[in-house]
Amino acid sequence: MRKLILATLLLLGPTTLLAAGGGVHLEQANIDLRDQASLQRGAKYFMNYCSGCHTLKYMRYNRLAKDLGIDEITLRQNLIFGDAKPGDLITNALRPEDGEKWFGAAVPDLTLEARLRSPDWIYTYLKSFYVDDTRPYGVNNVIFPLVGMPHVLGNLQGRQEAVMEPAHDPGAEPTIKGVKLVKQGSLSPQEYDTMVRDITNFLTYVGEPAQLERERLGRYVLLFLGFLFILAYMLKKEYWKDVH
Repeated sequence: MRKLILATLLLLGPTTLLAAGGGVHLEQANIDLRDQASLQRGAKYFMNYCSGCHTLKYMRYNRLAKDLGIDEITLRQNLIFGDAKPGDLITNALRPEDGEKWFGAAVPDLTLEARLRSPDWIYTYLKSFYVDDTRPYGVNNVIFPLVGMPHVLGNLQGRQEAVMEPAHDPGAEPTIKGVKLVKQGSLSPQEYDTMVRDITNFLTYVGEPAQLERERLGRYVLLFLGFLFILAYMLKKEYWKDVH
């Protein structure tokens, strides 16, 4: 049985790593779910740049506002578009068939994206677009090759080109080892990194809104179990003191 479990882990391990990062080094996002200002900015960026195509269909506007300390007036004026109500789920009008027609595949919901991919993957992905004239929208991505999504933050980040690594074997194709910024956008590299980190922080929160509360309660549970262990040990000693 132990050999079977070990063999299963060895088989699944590489697959999991490739699925998470595609064999490409992922930059550390260094997010902080306790940074409410970052979460608020991330919500603003998501609603302004991402929500036209991507949904958060397992999150409600009013839950988001409550957790992030956003009052209802600000919520209605800055984060809710159209005729949606605070109690509604965060969806949009894009039909799956339109997504397939325009982007080659149905546009995914991003509620659980950070849990599926990891925060580091999202952070690196949003920084890894580069110019590729062979693609429909003129861009490709290092960790998501042949991506159908346009670079919606391209005007902010600027123009990036792929850095190629020559092939070492005869007949092999050169590989992409990274990207370099050749023309800065409206944001400096540091400002763009902060923006992407805020979006990543927000999507991580959306994936598990109760994470901080779960961790807080977990500490109390561990303290209770520790106290219970001591009590049980003392009770055991009392019961067995005359036996030995």
